[in-house]
Amino acid sequence: MRSELFSVTTEQSFTKVPEVTLLFWIIKIAATTLGETGGDALSMSMGFGYLAGTGIFAAIFALAVAAQIKAKQFHPMLYWITIIATTTVGTTLADFVDRSLGIGYAGGVTILITLLAASLTLWHRTLGSISVQSILSPKAEIFYWVTIMFSQTLGTALGDWSADTAGLGYAGSALVYSGLLGLLVMLHFRTKISKTALFWMAFILTRPLGAVVGDYLDKPLAAGGLALSRYSASAVLMGFILVCLFMFQHRAAQKAH
Repeated sequence: MRSELFSVTTEQSFTKVPEVTLLFWIIKIAATTLGETGGDALSMSMGFGYLAGTGIFAAIFALAVAAQIKAKQFHPMLYWITIIATTTVGTTLADFVDRSLGIGYAGGVTILITLLAASLTLWHRTLGSISVQSILSPKAEIFYWVTIMFSQTLGTALGDWSADTAGLGYAGSALVYSGLLGLLVMLHFRTKISKTALFWMAFILTRPLGAVVGDYLDKPLAAGGLALSRYSASAVLMGFILVCLFMFQHRAAQKAH
């Protein structure tokens, strides 16, 4: 097992977040899908419900973020554990707000877009940049993880809205979000649009993609899913993420100059 799996540092890499590469996006989509199946496994299959599930995952998220901030350098395993924690708490929190509180998908999406925009705006006004290359202080890390939590929760609500309310279904929604991500890739290579703005748009869109793919895997056949076991789907996704972590080199994002 490579030591880089647990800590990565170089003379030029001082952030504690990973370099944004194709591998980053592959793991991100797998992690968001795992967040959906794992969140549903606890809240539905195990019968904890959305509120208790949110409390459990929120506690895990808080511990993971505290460890991430305390760390002195980039730890790939710790980073992705924290990301998975944001996806699971995002799943149960969005379901609680949309369903248990009766706000509905449209209302939930509106609230979460507002919170996400407020987080990004406050972050930029406070520190002057929302680039991952500028995450060099505990304050920046807190903004980063709060923003990610809002984006993951928004993605769950957005995925549910497109699949159910908009009537696209799980497969249709997955095609739409995949197409939008493809468009962002084209804009990245062929335009001068801010790479930071494109990064956050892609980061947000990978969450509803993972949410609808997760739902497609474990929802009943009558609802348009494959009716796979949430436990089995979660185990396979976790195994895939671990393979990506153990088999490939992971580097920290370089400090902004």
